[in-house]
Amino acid sequence: MKLVWLPAARRTRTALIEYIAKDSLAAALDQLSEIQNQVRNLEDHPEMGRVGRVSNTRELVVARTSFLIIYRIRHKARQIEILRVIHGAQRWPPKK
Repeated sequence: MKLVWLPAARRTRTALIEYIAKDSLAAALDQLSEIQNQVRNLEDHPEMGRVGRVSNTRELVVARTSFLIIYRIRHKARQIEILRVIHGAQRWPPKK
């Protein structure tokens, strides 16, 4: 399956990594690498994340980080859409 990072996911990923980089560039790069490696695994194992708290989503806990990847599987399009990257301490789903 093809991975597609939606704009909101790119923005949240960038913001989180930039925040970490303020304290340690090396730590930020390690975290980014871990996110990318584990998201790449979704191509072969799209259902490896748990069933999401939001309908039609899944949540991948990124090992060795505090991050959660929110994604959905588009079976007909044969793609995985990365919706958000959030810190585990953030409220998800956000209040309406």
